[in-house]
Amino acid sequence: MGMTSHTAGNVRCISLPSILAAAGAGAVARIIDAATPCVLATARVALALGLLASPPVSDAIDRTVGTVVALVAADIGHLGLISHAAGQPAALTKPQSDALDAYNNAVRQFKSVLGQRRAQINSNQQLPNLPGQALYLARNSMISTYKDLTDALPSRIGRRNKFGIPPAYFDADNEPLIDEYTNLFSIMQAPPANAQKSDTPFNDVVDLGAAIARAKGLDASHAETAGRISLGLFFAETNGNQNMGNARSNTYKGSLQTGVSEDQNGQRKWASIKSSIAAIDPALNARDDREEARIGSLDHRFNHWTAVRDALMNAHADLFPRIPAIVKALPNPIDQMKLFELIQIVPSPTRSALNSGNFANYRVSDPTIMGYLRNNSIFTFGQADRARTSATFREILDAMWLFNDKFERALSKFNEIKARPKG
Repeated sequence: MGMTSHTAGNVRCISLPSILAAAGAGAVARIIDAATPCVLATARVALALGLLASPPVSDAIDRTVGTVVALVAADIGHLGLISHAAGQPAALTKPQSDALDAYNNAVRQFKSVLGQRRAQINSNQQLPNLPGQALYLARNSMISTYKDLTDALPSRIGRRNKFGIPPAYFDADNEPLIDEYTNLFSIMQAPPANAQKSDTPFNDVVDLGAAIARAKGLDASHAETAGRISLGLFFAETNGNQNMGNARSNTYKGSLQTGVSEDQNGQRKWASIKSSIAAIDPALNARDDREEARIGSLDHRFNHWTAVRDALMNAHADLFPRIPAIVKALPNPIDQMKLFELIQIVPSPTRSALNSGNFANYRVSDPTIMGYLRNNSIFTFGQADRARTSATFREILDAMWLFNDKFERALSKFNEIKARPKG
């Protein structure tokens, strides 16, 4: 699920609670394990996401989801505890048997937590504080124990799944569970009633990213790259959903999941380039004036335009001038998006890697940094991944497979936007 920056030392944790379900999700992320120091240090939810003690779900939302509850429940009910694991050969070693039992228990627990939260929502019960945390931890346990199982029994690696998760980490027969996980987060993270949406949310992100890049001195081509990267961040944070709440954090809100101090810092930085923006793109500057008047003294994070603008200025604008060098080092657009996402997860090490002149081979070995990566779905699942004590940035980028679908959808949306006739 991280992603802007509330820092703890040199690093930052973000959440991406529905990141596994990006293919059909409406919700980012940033991933924080409540049992780790990361939560105490940053309380952050990439990737990607959380509300305050969640209010009762509205009747309208309840009616909307009610029509599909029976079908979803039926799908989940028809799942066995496991699919491929169910047909295990009789002669298992003790480690194999233990891995199978752990996985069965993890799936059972995940289904239980999903059912409990669904029942609370359907009956309009008051949800607990951070209602997504238990779901997130149960989901992670299911993925981790499945990876341990396939490490012990490689023959249990099954078919490809619609989420693009490596089959060694996820049993495709459990897709309905992740679908329900995503649906629940979409309800729990619904925008507040006073949120100010945009009718052109994706274009706004691209236009703001490009305009900021131009104000920072980039040419039109590299400014376009900045717009594309910005759209990737929007998908990484919220699956492309504007004005989101956060079911795993009381701090981070809005279209790019920022805290209050981050948003305020972004506002100050925007003011410093406002005159340049006006000269470069008068129409965009006029739109900005209208959105400022619209949001007034309310929380800027719940106006899509100002939330995106302030978040980009807070964490990414100062790095935009380095895009030409980044493109040379990382020609793959998905890798470029991943790098900017890492700026939100572990900003200091990522900047050090960029400054080294050999980004891909720059190695991280600090236990704290490795911990923050694990808390953001990188080297997170299974004992073997979590046992890693170091990694190069090339290895880190490759391990960000949970982000791939999000960034691919962002790239597709960007290409769609650019293909439209101007005006």
